[in-house]
Amino acid sequence: MTPANLADAVLTAAKAVFAARDFDISALPAAATVERPRNPEHGDYATNLALQVAKKVGANPRDLAAALAEELSKVSGIASVEIAGPGFLNIRVDAAAAGELARLVVTRGSAYGHGAALAGQRLNLEFVSANPTGPIHLGGVRWAAVGDALARLLKASGAEVTTEYYFNDAGAQIDRFANSLLAASRGEPTPEDGYGGAYIAEIAEAVKAKRPDADDTETFRVEGVELMFAQIKSSLAEFGTSFDVYFNEKDLHDKGELDLALERLRAQGHLYEADGATWLRTTDFGDDKDRVLRKSDGAWTYFAADCAYYLDKRERGADRVILMLGADHHGYVGRMKAMSACFGDDPDVNLEILIGQLVNLVRDGQPVRMSKRAGTVVTMEDLVEAIGVDASRYALARYSIDSPIDIDVELWTRASNENPVYYVQYVAARTAGVGRQTAEAGLTRDTLPFDPALLAHPKELDLLKALADYPGVVETAAELREPHRVARYLESLAGAYHRFYDNCRVLPMGDAPVEPVNVARLWLNDATRTVIANGLGLLGVTAPERM
Repeated sequence: MTPANLADAVLTAAKAVFAARDFDISALPAAATVERPRNPEHGDYATNLALQVAKKVGANPRDLAAALAEELSKVSGIASVEIAGPGFLNIRVDAAAAGELARLVVTRGSAYGHGAALAGQRLNLEFVSANPTGPIHLGGVRWAAVGDALARLLKASGAEVTTEYYFNDAGAQIDRFANSLLAASRGEPTPEDGYGGAYIAEIAEAVKAKRPDADDTETFRVEGVELMFAQIKSSLAEFGTSFDVYFNEKDLHDKGELDLALERLRAQGHLYEADGATWLRTTDFGDDKDRVLRKSDGAWTYFAADCAYYLDKRERGADRVILMLGADHHGYVGRMKAMSACFGDDPDVNLEILIGQLVNLVRDGQPVRMSKRAGTVVTMEDLVEAIGVDASRYALARYSIDSPIDIDVELWTRASNENPVYYVQYVAARTAGVGRQTAEAGLTRDTLPFDPALLAHPKELDLLKALADYPGVVETAAELREPHRVARYLESLAGAYHRFYDNCRVLPMGDAPVEPVNVARLWLNDATRTVIANGLGLLGVTAPERM
């Protein structure tokens, strides 16, 4: 029995009680809250529904709890219901109901944990979007891991998700990039405001190999940006991150979308002219100052492109635009929210901005300051070379985006339980190993009928409870945009499995015959393998069969 099943049972029982007492059924919530008691001795689950609704219908909470307990005790799979305090209910499920979860998990396979909490939502999720002027640095790598994991979570919760990379191929930074390439091709020093690093020389050389006659800024701009972005895409693919849409900023200009955005904003009554420039009155919606969209010389501002890009996403059908930005963009939130309102949208509904903190790579207790290739920053390739793709993705997704991270090379390459990704992946490998050993011994899940009631050992019940929590973890992680909840859950599940493994043999001892309990434990082992693989999959991390 899962928490979701039990929550449904609690709500159904409450509706029966309300009907019998002629209470207003609208006082009941859409869903009942069912949680784990802090003290396991208080039962498997607890609910405060009676306390939550008693005052609304003029009932005594404890009296209402008693009626609810009586109704719940009739539900198949519930062993007992006890009233605690002023009206809490502590619920215990019987072993068969708990054990049946193993069959459910194995049967549902990769679909176990998926739900429909976000069904009907059309989300556009933009992340990374690093300028094509150099390799992806550590901050961008964090978004590559977290953004990709979040997209998987949102889809697992029923949302329709489009992942997007904004390819900023226009503007002054591209001019500096092109000038840097041109200087490198001529053997000249890097311009004062240019880009350094070995990668500049590499790209300049590649441009010359493709276009031997290249000796002008425009050629290096076009060819260099194309080569740089190809490298970025390749790095992301090797990291396991891909996007549904790669959107070029230049297209906004070429297709006249900035003019379209301007007219939409003018129609909403939020544009005005001053000092020869066109302004957006964002202060009407809480911004600290109005923003220029078109300068007095006719040139567009970056913010004008932001407006056009937001409108483009909404016109393509996104109900909610989600942006994942680095800590240096914190001041960007107010103007973007105001811009959304200027278009007539609700910023709290149609636009969501997530801000992530910085990442440092640490070796021997000291921060790694520079990349061998980029020269000024630590890149995605540096991180992957240091600890591998799986450890990189797990380490970056394991922490709340609100927290800065120090990634310790020594820790994340250690083959021990101190290394969180090793600890979880070891369970994936161990459960697969148990499957191989039992198959070699002639024991399969079909050897004998599955009797879920046999999974009654305390460590088996603890593991079943952990498996039952997985769908709720996925739903909460998606709703709160917190993939780290999945990682922390997997570590807890791994601990529960290790304790089960140490106390409950799956294979019979020696030449002892296969007993029904061995088959039941194999179902539980395989259910754990399924959930570990599903959870790691949401983080874009592999579930190895051997380590």
